[in-house]
Amino acid sequence: MNLQKYLKNPAVLGGVVIILMVGSFYAGDALHSSISLPGLSQSNQNFSSLNDLETLLKDNFDGPVDQNKFLDGARAGLVSSLGDPYTVYLTADQAKSLNDDLNGKLSGIGAEIGIKNNLLTVIAPVAGTPADKAGLKPGDVIATINGQDTTGMDVDTAVSKIRGKAGTQVTLKIARPNTDPLTLTITRADITVPSVTWSLKNGNVGYIKISTFGSDTADLMDKAASDLHTQGATKIILDLRNNGGGYLDAGVSVASQFLAEGKTVVSERTNGKTTNTLTATAGGKLVGLPTIVLVNGGSASASEIVSGALHDNKAATLVGEKTFGKGSVQEIKNLPGGAELKVTVAHWYTPNGININKEGIQPDTTVKLSTDDYNAGRDPQLDQALDTLK
Repeated sequence: MNLQKYLKNPAVLGGVVIILMVGSFYAGDALHSSISLPGLSQSNQNFSSLNDLETLLKDNFDGPVDQNKFLDGARAGLVSSLGDPYTVYLTADQAKSLNDDLNGKLSGIGAEIGIKNNLLTVIAPVAGTPADKAGLKPGDVIATINGQDTTGMDVDTAVSKIRGKAGTQVTLKIARPNTDPLTLTITRADITVPSVTWSLKNGNVGYIKISTFGSDTADLMDKAASDLHTQGATKIILDLRNNGGGYLDAGVSVASQFLAEGKTVVSERTNGKTTNTLTATAGGKLVGLPTIVLVNGGSASASEIVSGALHDNKAATLVGEKTFGKGSVQEIKNLPGGAELKVTVAHWYTPNGININKEGIQPDTTVKLSTDDYNAGRDPQLDQALDTLK
């Protein structure tokens, strides 16, 4: 059975979020292993104390008792008792939502937002989405969401209020310089957002941004490499900032664009013993090109595998800030009713034998991006990369 492995950190989404997604930790081609977790009624398996607790709650709790929530709570508690933040029980709704996330299937208005100068601000609408068609512009301040003042509201809260099912509406009051406030009622839609975007900078520098390692990443990365080669790119900047990870095989595919066939990308160890070593595949279109990888504290998991592989194989220089530090591998196990278990099955090591769990990867050149830089629209990390490649 071909079990697709998955790496993603749910806590490093960063301060800029596409309004249709708040990504987290689920993979697209879910594993087809099926397991069962114990329910509260299995007294013959030493769960009588849980049965007793269930009975006490039903007999004494002043309010409705939902049996399904009982079971979900018991399963989640059992999994969390392991103390591993990356081994998680997902309800059917959570599994579907996170699956859609990594497959780029999102529902909302299609705008990237963030906090700038302490105000909820549109960073950019995604081309062709309802936000774009409604006239949202970069720099617009979202003053209210369905009449609720956004002063002091964080990005995640704003996203939860603006997201919604396709066909429903959200009303935003927009403050824009030199114009009267605008009120826009936008109909939400199902939107597919690509995980890889690219452009040519300074005439010969190919800039590739990967937002997550999803189901479309390998194909889009290959297309980006071909397109940039056609445009005359002779140097590459790979931007993995605020990329919390995703599919392991997508990370290996990305690294393979920069590494010769057979070079080690990552090795896995279980109980201290190496159980698998993944190597670069043939056909990399960016092998040998001077490359800089941009990283920061939001670069985690699969992002760190790619960064570590390129760095240890001397295929790239790392610029930015220390990465997050997630050095474990998870697999997804299907459960009855659409629920899933995400379980840590191994820890991964860079080609030089380093496990970065909780430590992160230090860049070769440390460049910080301050709040003042962000508010002013400056990007000293990208500037450093461009200057280095001159």
